[in-house]
Amino acid sequence: MAQIGVNAWVWSSPVNLEEFSRLAPHVARMGFDLIEVGIEGIHDLDYARAAEVATANGLAVSVCAAMGPDRDLIHDDESVRANGLAYLHHCIKATRTIGATNLVGPMYSAVGRTWQQTEEERQRDLDRLVPQLRELAAAAGEEGVVLCLEPLNRFETSFINLTSQAIEVADRVDHPAFGLLLDTFHMNIEERALGDAIRSAGTRLRHLHTCENDRGAPGTGHVPWTEVAEACRAIGFEGPMVIESFTQKVKSIARAAAIWRPLAETQDALAIDGLTFLRALTA
Repeated sequence: MAQIGVNAWVWSSPVNLEEFSRLAPHVARMGFDLIEVGIEGIHDLDYARAAEVATANGLAVSVCAAMGPDRDLIHDDESVRANGLAYLHHCIKATRTIGATNLVGPMYSAVGRTWQQTEEERQRDLDRLVPQLRELAAAAGEEGVVLCLEPLNRFETSFINLTSQAIEVADRVDHPAFGLLLDTFHMNIEERALGDAIRSAGTRLRHLHTCENDRGAPGTGHVPWTEVAEACRAIGFEGPMVIESFTQKVKSIARAAAIWRPLAETQDALAIDGLTFLRALTA
């Protein structure tokens, strides 16, 4: 049976220990297997205490990196690159401490930074990125952590939009602690066929964000879920499948993720409806 999770960003941001302690039992009662937490500020959450809370509620955990303007591995400013690298090393330690395996996200440049590249500039940036990711993958492997690189849609980055582009990076990094995260929301914008993209990722796929085309509950829009499920079965992928959405009530994250209206009657309904659909889809 697929491991199905939900991101704490469905309800709040940033997540401190008090909020994590409130959300974990709530998520467990809904029937989720896993809770995903983003690391926005590096001092927001006590990871060891959060690990105790997750264990007490029978939940697995995954961790999402939040790449802001000062955390960018391909920025021209060396200090910005160094800060991004240090942040991701922090996230690796945090992932281990909180008891998680997967550290996921767009671990290359700041979310929202878009620019026009020539092919030569793109190759330069790939050459700048890959050695840093190899360093991070080696550190992750020592901690029992797997890095899962995420392509984003064209409005959130101009660097890695397609599964094929993420595969190129993964194959150049070439480390067992390095894989891919694919997100159906982004794929719905960028990929010509979601099933083909998932099949092309093959065993590189280590994590799946399951969101509807409007970032709402899976099953409420036009993402081709049967195609997604068939492709996952074809490559032997059984999760984690994580609902990642956001609340418009947190203005900073609503602005960043362009959440201008409610995506369900309540945030709880978004989570429960998505879980019910995914359980049926993967049964």
